[in-house]
Amino acid sequence: MKKRLAHGLKLMLVLSLVMSLLSACGAPSVQDTYPLESVNGSGNSTSYVYRASDRTVPEVARELSDQRQPDQISAENTERMFLVYQDEYYHLQQDPNKPEDTLVEVDSKEYVRQNYDSSFLQGYLTATLIGNLFDSFGGRGYGNYRGYTNKDTYKPSAGSYRAPTSNDKKLAPPITVDRKGTITRRGSDKDSSVGSGGGLFNRNRDQSKGTIDRNKSSGGLFDSPKKSYKKPKTRVGGGRIKRRR
Repeated sequence: MKKRLAHGLKLMLVLSLVMSLLSACGAPSVQDTYPLESVNGSGNSTSYVYRASDRTVPEVARELSDQRQPDQISAENTERMFLVYQDEYYHLQQDPNKPEDTLVEVDSKEYVRQNYDSSFLQGYLTATLIGNLFDSFGGRGYGNYRGYTNKDTYKPSAGSYRAPTSNDKKLAPPITVDRKGTITRRGSDKDSSVGSGGGLFNRNRDQSKGTIDRNKSSGGLFDSPKKSYKKPKTRVGGGRIKRRR
């Protein structure tokens, strides 16, 4: 019976390990998403653009890399970076109209192949990856697209970007981000923020205080001894010890 139980536990451990390895594959895990701003394409050639407010390109790249290590990541750059996850290409771009924000463009492999300018990608991706990507096109893509921020100058070869519908939001690949949470400290009627906008515990917030009054005799644990306390009386008594004969 014990052997069967031990064998069952081992099997469960192996299965849980396999499941964790499978879940580790692919793009970053889904917890929460940036707002979806624009979409383009259809079928297996799609492009979704998200807005990461008040985040720089390197910050967003680190957030995504922490969730799942990319197959390839370009050098750190404040204006533009690429992260490659299997069949998805994450093109991070500083918004020229709002420099404090980062636009996260998630392109399918087919969308990159049909629209991007391969010479443009050479500054960010390895020659091997670019060669494999455009192999069926003779080493070059059909388009001269260079990302969402340049869509008006370097247009996609097919389709145009538009505002997402409710159905688009359901189908869009989600991006994991940190969100703001709160921690309430005991003895305080105010909470302290975690995340952007506050430290773990804000030292400027008022803290409630407790007191111990030793002059009151309420029967508590810390009450002072009562003055009516008297020393117990002792008395010396006498006795006899008889020795047996």
